[in-house]
Amino acid sequence: MIFGDCDLDEAEGAILAHSVPLAKGRLRKGTRIGRAEIETLRAAGHAHVTVARLEAGDVEEDAAAARLARALVPEPEAAGLRIGRAATGRANLFAEAPGIVEIDAEAIHAVNRVDPMITVATVAPWQRTRERAMVATVKIIAYAVPEAALASACEAAAGAMRLRPVTIRSAELIQTEVSGASEDGRKGQEAIGARLERLGVALAPIRVVPHETGALAEAIARSEAEAIFVLTGSATSDIADVAPEALRRAGGEVALFGMPVDPGNLLFHGALGSKPVIGLPGCARSPALNGADWVMERLLCGVPVSRDDIARMGVGGLLKEIPLRGHPREG
Repeated sequence: MIFGDCDLDEAEGAILAHSVPLAKGRLRKGTRIGRAEIETLRAAGHAHVTVARLEAGDVEEDAAAARLARALVPEPEAAGLRIGRAATGRANLFAEAPGIVEIDAEAIHAVNRVDPMITVATVAPWQRTRERAMVATVKIIAYAVPEAALASACEAAAGAMRLRPVTIRSAELIQTEVSGASEDGRKGQEAIGARLERLGVALAPIRVVPHETGALAEAIARSEAEAIFVLTGSATSDIADVAPEALRRAGGEVALFGMPVDPGNLLFHGALGSKPVIGLPGCARSPALNGADWVMERLLCGVPVSRDDIARMGVGGLLKEIPLRGHPREG
């Protein structure tokens, strides 16, 4: 692409690089200059103009953005994403349903290394999203890019994004109460209910049982929900504590206790048959983001959470403090 000033008489067919004010309104940048535009500019007193000219092998910005967006999501319907119409060198990607966004981060890095004029910006991997929310934008910064660079970017981008929609539609929060405590369970129910509502998951009516392994095990075993959350009146302190042991006694298994995310360290997760079971940290009673959100959202969208997945959450896992929790960080 050739960029620079030229005489107005030589501008036909070029792309106007900067908006030009007129007596009434302005001639917008990106306009393809024809005879009418030349006469308009001349009448406004302009003798030269800054333009961009495509060379052989160049791909115009909108066509390039559309191609790269299609490379990122070659089958939009199957990927649960919609590609917006390309304009001003930009093509946006939108979620078609509530869920979380699966992103091949290395592929996006590779795209952005090809040419500084070819860019892709996305939300964070596994970020929760709502229907019609934007999850990525492709922006071609120049008015055109070389075909060879675009082809390389499209190859690197191949199928790098998809939406993982919610696969679980019902959940139950089972809470335990310690004798003499004032907590009645409503705060936890409201906080978890609000989280699930954002994903379109129904929460069963409130259930509170004594903080005893047997009572909790019975409640877990009897739950008819597709996912079970446990929020104990006394924090889980060990993989053999009341809540993890109750899950095992109910016939389930505990996959992991503890995570490198703060707030949220005291989480455990496992399964009862095909049902995911999450032991929530006490900070889940707050609506503020905590480590449990990241685990809950993945499991509700049918995405397995491995020990390695949990380990990788530590980078970026120092979240905003929740001042009202029992043992806040030191100042």
